[in-house]
Amino acid sequence: MQIGPHILRNNVFVAPMAGVTDRPFRQLCKQLGAGYAVSEMAASNPRLWATEKSSRRTDHEGEMEPKAVQIAGADPQDLADCAKFNVDRGAQIIDINMGCPVKKVCNSWCGSALLQNESLVEKILHAVVNAVDVPVTLKFRTGWDRENKNALKIARIAEQAGIQMLTLHGRTRADGYKGDAEYETIAAVKASVGIPVVANGDITSPEKARFVLDQTGADAVMIGRAAQGRPWICREIDHFLRTGTLLPAPYVDEVRSLMDEHLRAHYAFYGEFLGVRTARKHIGWYVKDLEGGEAFRQQMNLLESTDAQLLAVDQFFESQWKFGERLQYRLSESSESGLIDVIKPMATAA
Repeated sequence: MQIGPHILRNNVFVAPMAGVTDRPFRQLCKQLGAGYAVSEMAASNPRLWATEKSSRRTDHEGEMEPKAVQIAGADPQDLADCAKFNVDRGAQIIDINMGCPVKKVCNSWCGSALLQNESLVEKILHAVVNAVDVPVTLKFRTGWDRENKNALKIARIAEQAGIQMLTLHGRTRADGYKGDAEYETIAAVKASVGIPVVANGDITSPEKARFVLDQTGADAVMIGRAAQGRPWICREIDHFLRTGTLLPAPYVDEVRSLMDEHLRAHYAFYGEFLGVRTARKHIGWYVKDLEGGEAFRQQMNLLESTDAQLLAVDQFFESQWKFGERLQYRLSESSESGLIDVIKPMATAA
């Protein structure tokens, strides 16, 4: 798999997700087998470039290459300027967001709302491609709604504009994340263009990744929500695609160590106050579907210091040893109460 001059390790990618794919998480996913990961979207509005939030979103210090930044907006010149700004800060690939279905993005005529205006899409793509000397890619959806699917036309416009890779989510903007992703449109787009196409949407297991690649003929898969709390899904999918065999669940001790590494990097990135609060969602995702996970998550939200969080997470994974040396998902909902006692004293101390 290749994007411009960048030869990737494999064809398992991590999707850009607002509030999730920050530098520590991207780096962890790459460490655990992802061939490529894209940053959270950066707003094209120049008034926002210098904000602390935007600076974090485009921080790639020490990250495994290639470094990809996703940009979002509706004005061709603003997007071109934003692309140049990020390339000057180290971005090696620019990805344009025309896939986000969130209302506050679409209400600004950004994200997937742009799919309603094909002439504006064309102007944006040409402006950004001509503004930078790095590969430009596009992430989009199948259309505005199910009666107005225009992915084939958008794909052709993109290829003619010089876009070097397409990532297509198998839902319309109106679908949001409801229902099941469909892959027929992705297959049709792949058959109609000569540039790489990445399939996205509901890829939650190694078997599903294989199915989607077979159904669509896509060059790669992009994993979104399934990587939240399970970044090792990247190596599981890569291994299955290469060998046809499934890896066992990770060892408890490995995840315990990975969690400690992830949290410490997260705190260093955000600082103590914000780090504790933004780490809670990651911790919740890690323990979801583990025995006692929900009770632990509720108690975790009471902790107010990084030390308390680290100790509680360590003790939670120590408690998982009673179920085996590897993580055991989707066990019964019994025996939640015993795990509450693990962190109650720390919640009081915090």
